[in-house]
Amino acid sequence: MEKAALHAESDPVLRAQLLNKMMPSGLDARMEIEYLSIAGEFCSGKMPIAGNNQPFGILHGGANAVLAESLASIASLMLVASDQISVGLQVQMTHHAAARQGLVHGEARLIHAGRSIATYQIEIKDDSGKLTSSGQVVCFLKRN
Repeated sequence: MEKAALHAESDPVLRAQLLNKMMPSGLDARMEIEYLSIAGEFCSGKMPIAGNNQPFGILHGGANAVLAESLASIASLMLVASDQISVGLQVQMTHHAAARQGLVHGEARLIHAGRSIATYQIEIKDDSGKLTSSGQVVCFLKRN
């Protein structure tokens, strides 16, 4: 992924569209995560329930955690220079309600950014807007 291109784009929606176009094969692609808006303080995206569900037909809790970490990690990339990286360090999620069909919509909002740590509050909702999962993701900002 060409991080410099993401940093060069200032519009959060256009930045998300750019990332979606250049998404390398990996877990985000396999889970069909689509980014909607990307900034250092905020990142939003959506993910289908189908294919990311438990054998019982509901969204897998681990899929919520993947979406949460992906949103926070991508947001935190905007807090470091384009030649630096950030990675998820800790994920804590609470699952509130089952999601059975359609999409889930996730938002990561920056709570705190320090020199080497950024913490994001995560909310994941179903198509009706019902909160299905929430939590926090801590990212390590690996600066040169």
